Amino acid sequence: MKGSRHGSTKENGENAALGQASGHTMAVDLLIRELEESLGQDRVRADRIEIGLFSGDASTFDLGQAGLVCMPRTSSEVQTIIEACNRHQRPFVARGGGTGLAGGAIPCGERPVVIALSGMDQILEVDVSARLAWVEPGVINLDLTRHLTPLGYHFAPDPSSQQASTLGGNLANNSGGPHCLSYGVTNAHILAMELVLPDGSVAMIGQDGGDAVGYDLRGIVVGSEGMLGVATKIAVKLTPNPPAISTLLASFPTVRQAASAVTSVIANGYVPAAIELMDRNAVKLIEDFVHAGYPRDAEAVVLLELDGLEAGVTATTKEVSHLMTGAGAISVRCAADDAERMLLWKGRKAAFGAISQAQPDYYLHDTVVPRTRLVEVLDEVYRIAEKYELMVINVFHAGDGNLHPILAYDAREKGRLELVHQAGREIVEASLAAGGVLSGEHGIGVEKQAYMSLMFSSIDLAQQDLVRTVFDPERLSNPGKVLPTGATCAELQYMNHVPDGVWA
Repeated sequence: MKGSRHGSTKENGENAALGQASGHTMAVDLLIRELEESLGQDRVRADRIEIGLFSGDASTFDLGQAGLVCMPRTSSEVQTIIEACNRHQRPFVARGGGTGLAGGAIPCGERPVVIALSGMDQILEVDVSARLAWVEPGVINLDLTRHLTPLGYHFAPDPSSQQASTLGGNLANNSGGPHCLSYGVTNAHILAMELVLPDGSVAMIGQDGGDAVGYDLRGIVVGSEGMLGVATKIAVKLTPNPPAISTLLASFPTVRQAASAVTSVIANGYVPAAIELMDRNAVKLIEDFVHAGYPRDAEAVVLLELDGLEAGVTATTKEVSHLMTGAGAISVRCAADDAERMLLWKGRKAAFGAISQAQPDYYLHDTVVPRTRLVEVLDEVYRIAEKYELMVINVFHAGDGNLHPILAYDAREKGRLELVHQAGREIVEASLAAGGVLSGEHGIGVEKQAYMSLMFSSIDLAQQDLVRTVFDPERLSNPGKVLPTGATCAELQYMNHVPDGVWA
């Protein structure tokens, strides 16, 4: 089978990766042979179907096309792939679980080589005394926590995609999650990394023991969306499991009152581990999907979690419950045991999957607004959805103002996707007008690239571009992302005159 897969890759003119011009074909053949010799034929894929599978992510942006897919298993193999890309002047894109929602892992431009890292999924070392673990980038977020739980620890960042998203992808996007309100986003939990730079050299960024000295290059790389290199080993911080946890579910007669209750809790000096808000549409879909025990008659619910020492958690639970009742809560209930707590969180984590009951497609945004302006921005989100006759479902990290308005739609309806993107654009603009920012955890990718100039001055953007140039002067690593270039991913493909099925 190995021979048939890649024998046909080189011999069949219909294959997407070969290209139609003889010069291109020869160059591609050389690169394929070179990589097959290093990785083996079974881990270098150029089949049309497989290329298609790796040409998109979980976003609504279907703009890219991979030229070749490589599946390394070691750091040295990643280095080999990147060195080969440099020799052939071929761009490359690192990819984890493909759960990104901003188009960050879409292969843009001249048919980049996709470096699929999901096979590098080993937990290399756990050092409880130093409270750190070394992992490979393909380790699934939730798998790491499950591995650590018997030892009394967990990995704190917990994006809703944690059952499928990888640590490499979390690092690239500086992912968040419900419990990042008190524990911080991914950047606060990455100590160091082995990074294969865009020229193929290897650098150790950060320090796994004590505080790193010099420039904070670790902080620059985390959240850089794969434009500065490929992390092949990652040192993550272990967080002790709290001795006591209290999970509250409060129901409200209006979304406004629920949002105001969140603001009241924070304003009174409490910083829970998590505060999530879900509106009526979300509650109904979640209940139909997983029967989590949310009250169907509520216009909104707030899921709030406290953790710490038992005496403190008990006292704070009473005080926070009182605050939410004072803010208009119809009911406030505390999970009786771990089973009920896990069910409440299962509902929240399954929210995106539950949307399929209403519509086959959805577009999810990720802006952050000041907590004090949550109410007015939510009002604007509902107004925009009504204007475009779209179903909107609000499920978001209310504690830090990280909005996730979900626009549910059917892409088979002509012109519907265009309306969805127009509504999304207006939601972004409303968030920025309220003093917000473009992203809390999903990244910029191609989705918000055009809005960067609304948030940053030309001088700011030029400085960011200079940083990228230091790491990647040839612009080979994940091209066409984040920083405005005057060409979107789709435009790059057009400008390079790449017809469907041809690797230019």
